[in-house]
Amino acid sequence: MAGTKAPVGQVQDRQPGSEEEMHPQPDYMPRFAGSDRLKDKVVIITGGDSGIGRATAILFAREGAKLAIHYKDESEDAEITLKHVEEEGGEAFIFAGDIGDPKTSEALVGKTIERFGKLDVVVNNAAEQHAQDDIADISEEQLTRTFKTNIFGAFHLLKAARPHLKSGASIILVTSVTAYRGQPLLIDYSSTKGALLSLIRALSGNLASENIRVNGVAPGPIWTPLIPASFPEEKVETFGKDTPLGRPGQPNEVAPSLLFLACEDSSYISGQVLHPNGGELVGG
Repeated sequence: MAGTKAPVGQVQDRQPGSEEEMHPQPDYMPRFAGSDRLKDKVVIITGGDSGIGRATAILFAREGAKLAIHYKDESEDAEITLKHVEEEGGEAFIFAGDIGDPKTSEALVGKTIERFGKLDVVVNNAAEQHAQDDIADISEEQLTRTFKTNIFGAFHLLKAARPHLKSGASIILVTSVTAYRGQPLLIDYSSTKGALLSLIRALSGNLASENIRVNGVAPGPIWTPLIPASFPEEKVETFGKDTPLGRPGQPNEVAPSLLFLACEDSSYISGQVLHPNGGELVGG
């Protein structure tokens, strides 16, 4: 049964963190057979080496997608994700780079078009977070870094992708439950996720006349490498236990929400957000 594994207290000293160093390992493999819902669709996924990105890449491959999998610098995790994607029969490549740098998005989109000839789905998933007890402790460097990755990176990617997106394309932004109710230890992170929520709403209206859909997913506490890379050991050990379901979610419990928004099952949905968050009630 998904989600039954409890986190063990642990800490990683760098972001985005390594999935291979986590214990227990997150659940990222798809739970059901594919049905060609993304057959021959070309998809870019940022932060696709681990966590929600890895689970999404593997699920999309099972559904027939061709994938450009971006990652920052966790090469071992990215290679493992690529291996699973290829085992699902997916055609894919991995691409390293800082998503906060506009040249990364330009090169990523360029290689995707060169390799596959088109672009159908864009998944903006890459993110970072840094816990601080007090807003006074958030340095200018941290603030700039968090915004560059989480919100500037989304703009860079969408600007680079925009000329290649045709009628029927889908854009998915991974925001967070923190966009709705905040997180006292993640003030700057929550702010960027709120900005992504507004971006979903604004861009969906901007692109609706061209039949390009823009939606989001707002996960709650999900067991990914960002958790031991962000919080002290005692916080990691109790991570997710305060949700109504009493546990953190697993990446493969979030990926189906992204699949739904990527495929034609959601053809009449735009400007909306799905909430795989363990039962927390949030608005909008």
